[in-house]
Amino acid sequence: MSEALEPGLELLDRQNRFVSEHMRRIFIQIYRIVGNVADAQDLTQETFIKALQHQEQLKDDQKAAHWLSRIATNTAIDFLRRNSRATFCELDDAPVSHAESPEQELLRGEHREYLEDGLRLLSPRERAALMLRDVEGLPAEEVARRLDCSKATVRSHIANARTKFRKYMDGRKR
Repeated sequence: MSEALEPGLELLDRQNRFVSEHMRRIFIQIYRIVGNVADAQDLTQETFIKALQHQEQLKDDQKAAHWLSRIATNTAIDFLRRNSRATFCELDDAPVSHAESPEQELLRGEHREYLEDGLRLLSPRERAALMLRDVEGLPAEEVARRLDCSKATVRSHIANARTKFRKYMDGRKR
C-alpha cells in the first residue's frame, strides 16, 4: 500500500518545487501588469492552479517556465479585460523622502496620478507589452513569447502605447 503513495508523493513534491521556484517571478510579472498587490496575489494563485492542472507541460523545466509566463501574462490581461480597469493604489504607499518640501511632495503625487491616468488609456495588451519591454527590459522576442504573438505585433502594441501616452502628455501640457 505504501508503494501506491510513492508516485503521489513524488508528484506533490515536484509540484511544490515548481511553485516555490517560480512564485516570486510570476507574482512580479503579474503585478507589473495589473499594478495591484491583492489582485496580483489572486492572479498568481490562479496561474499556478491553471498550470498544475496540466501536469504533462511541467516535465521540461525550461519549457515549463516559459509556458508558465505565458499563462501568467494571459491571466493578467484577461483580468484587466474583465474588469476594464487597473488599480495602482500601492504607489500611495511608496516611502516618502523626508528631504522633500510639501510642494515637492504635492508635485510628486500629481506626477504619479498623471502617469497612472496615462496608463489607463492603454489596452491591456498594450500595457502588458509596454511594461514587459520598457519596465522589465525584456527583449521583443521574449515579450512576443509571453504575449503569444509575433514580434511585429509586440512592436505595434508598444508603438501604439507610446503614441497614446505621448498624445495624453501633450494634451495635459496645454
